[in-house]
Amino acid sequence: MEAKKENKKAEAKVSDDKKSEERPKTEENQQKIDELTDTLKRLQAEFENYKKRVEKEKEEFAKYAGALTVGKLLPVLDSFEHAIKNTNDKEKFIQGIDMIHAQLISTLESIGLRPIKADGEQFDPYRHEVLLKEESDKPEGTILEELQKGYTFHDRVLRFSKVKISGK
Repeated sequence: MEAKKENKKAEAKVSDDKKSEERPKTEENQQKIDELTDTLKRLQAEFENYKKRVEKEKEEFAKYAGALTVGKLLPVLDSFEHAIKNTNDKEKFIQGIDMIHAQLISTLESIGLRPIKADGEQFDPYRHEVLLKEESDKPEGTILEELQKGYTFHDRVLRFSKVKISGK
């Protein structure tokens, strides 16, 4: 019987030891959970700040994206102002306007604008818009006249050419 009592005491002692071991582990686990939760909250806050910063940078980029283009167009604007001041001689004025037109086309081409070829070409629905059809001795779908010039910007159609084509 005494052996049973000693067994019970030993079991109680082992049980107490297990409980005392569990307490520090539970506290240790809770501490790890708290650390991980804190890390997660910090990462979430950093990510939110990152998203806001990227959005702000995107808005800033969009706001000033045209600055380079506008800078390249300023000499053309200067030429127009100079031409307007000198309107006494009509022939020179017309010649000046022709030169400004060439300057403007050159500047726009330097930034990626290209005219779409139309006259005499075969109609292409990805580059041309048909406004009129006219009977002709040319093959059907041939562009007879360009009514409004179309343009591409870096290989993307900016404005379709408005055309008259041959047809039945």
